[in-house]
Amino acid sequence: MSDPVTATAEAFQLAEGPLWDAARRRLLWVDILGGAVLEGRLHGGRIEVTARHDFDGMVGAVAVAADGTLLVAAQERLVVLHPDGRRENGPRVIPSGEARRLNDGGTDPAGRFLVGTLSLDGPSEREVLVRLETDGRLTELDGDLTLSNGLAWSADGSRMYSVDTVRGVVFARDYDPVTGAVGERRVHLRLDGGLPDGIALDAAEHLWVAVWGAGEVRRYAPDGTLADRLAVPAPHTSCVAFAGDDLRTLVITTATDGLDDEQRHAHPDSGRLFTTRVDVPGLPVPTWSSTL
Repeated sequence: MSDPVTATAEAFQLAEGPLWDAARRRLLWVDILGGAVLEGRLHGGRIEVTARHDFDGMVGAVAVAADGTLLVAAQERLVVLHPDGRRENGPRVIPSGEARRLNDGGTDPAGRFLVGTLSLDGPSEREVLVRLETDGRLTELDGDLTLSNGLAWSADGSRMYSVDTVRGVVFARDYDPVTGAVGERRVHLRLDGGLPDGIALDAAEHLWVAVWGAGEVRRYAPDGTLADRLAVPAPHTSCVAFAGDDLRTLVITTATDGLDDEQRHAHPDSGRLFTTRVDVPGLPVPTWSSTL
């Protein structure tokens, strides 16, 4: 595994949620504070921004359906963005006026979309992780989180991983992709020297974790032992995803948000996306099963 290379010319305030849309060979990601969903093309290790979809307020995550329709976690609710540019409001997750926003999200093996929340008004232990069901209802999986973050599923869909960032933990639980039934939540990893943010699984069932504040991506074996670590020249490493036709290009998002002037000067590429080639390909991410 080589050192990460700077992949975008543009730096973002809080780049997050990279996602490879294999059918259209495009990379999707969000700039949370910039209120935008971005599209890009891979050219070797570089990423060319090809489209930008702006929203009022912040944007937490994006998913893609088989036909290219996007499901966007806007600041407080889900929004459907059709390929022709039409937008439709989906379910509201956060009651109007609350100082909270939607954060990271992902699709389960059956194509259901899950998304979590974080507080914009100081410490919290009431943040939620919800799932959009096929009939449009929302089901709450967790209601006691400090900051809901990255999500991932094992290759057979029987295990779900989720991040609670402020607690510094990655949870695991049994998961039935057919019925959506979930087992008891348990601590899989407890990190130090930085906070766990976005995650992704590779084909060897190793978990890749972006570590906010450490400028690192760590790779953990299925038993939770640290297998590898990758230094990133940006302290606020926010998320990871596997991209490219062979899913062996690791895309790493970073942020300028929260850095002081001295840190920005020391890490001038903060906020840009980075890429590196890895030996083990990633697991493909299921498309969203459009129901809205």
